[in-house]
Amino acid sequence: MPAGAILLLFLVVQLGCIVAGLLFPDDFRYLSSANMGIMMRSVPVLGCLALGAGVLMIAGEFDLSIGSVYTLTAVIMALLVGVGVDAFIAAPVGLLIGATIGLGNGFLTLKFNLPSFIVTLGGLLFWRGAVLLINGAVQVRFDPNPVFNALFSGTIFGINAAFIWFIALCLVFWAMLHRHRLGNHIFATGGNRAAATAIGVNTGRIKMIAFAIAGFMAAFAGILATTRVGSVQPGQGAGLELQAIAACVIGGLSLRGGRGSILGVFLGVMLIFTITDVLLLMRAPGFYLDMFIATLIVAASIFNHGLDRRGAES
Repeated sequence: MPAGAILLLFLVVQLGCIVAGLLFPDDFRYLSSANMGIMMRSVPVLGCLALGAGVLMIAGEFDLSIGSVYTLTAVIMALLVGVGVDAFIAAPVGLLIGATIGLGNGFLTLKFNLPSFIVTLGGLLFWRGAVLLINGAVQVRFDPNPVFNALFSGTIFGINAAFIWFIALCLVFWAMLHRHRLGNHIFATGGNRAAATAIGVNTGRIKMIAFAIAGFMAAFAGILATTRVGSVQPGQGAGLELQAIAACVIGGLSLRGGRGSILGVFLGVMLIFTITDVLLLMRAPGFYLDMFIATLIVAASIFNHGLDRRGAES
């Protein structure tokens, strides 16, 4: 299982952080309740984006527009609430818009036989511009009703609600990919589309579903982020699409499609945030994180490529 390597790395990093936290509790507050709380509030947004991106990568496609979709749907939701629409109506509207944009990306990719990388790169720029067209370069306040706020940003037994949502979605996606026929079809489509078609899999429909899932999860991440901070900034989603794909690659997903696991996606996200947290606690410059993540991505890609070659040879 490709996720085994990242699991081992994650456990080693966690062990080192725990030991350092116990030996230097005043200088390295990794185990403090405040730090754990920050981690639980920060992880779900990237985690939800990575879940959607991961399913699409397993199906053999990419979506570079999810960061812009995340911002667009959050802005629309916040604007609707601002004019009096209940948050429990505005949020589903945002989710529907996200899924529809995903379907649009899938339609253009499949209808015109274009690389999804190019289609969604155009989407990234288009929807980023749409955010500025709709509301300009100003933040939008989001003030939902208390029930909605508690559901998405409250705490349950001391655990942040957003983190519970992320764990629940990981379980749902695990069941879908690894215990359901749809998951088998997604793996088959990404692994060998011609072979999947030959055994009766509607690969076009499977890819459309995967694109819709990516857009839906981008919108859901926007709901979590906007509810947490009470506002949305026009440029807050910039770069998140690359971080989500990076988390998937680090988690063992093949860039060619057809291989990966939800456990790998989860561990990839957690490892990125653990390293981020460690560097912040050590007061290291921000570019250290970029350098480390870049190194980890290349190393993971080399490792995954080796697995692809070994699988092809066997």
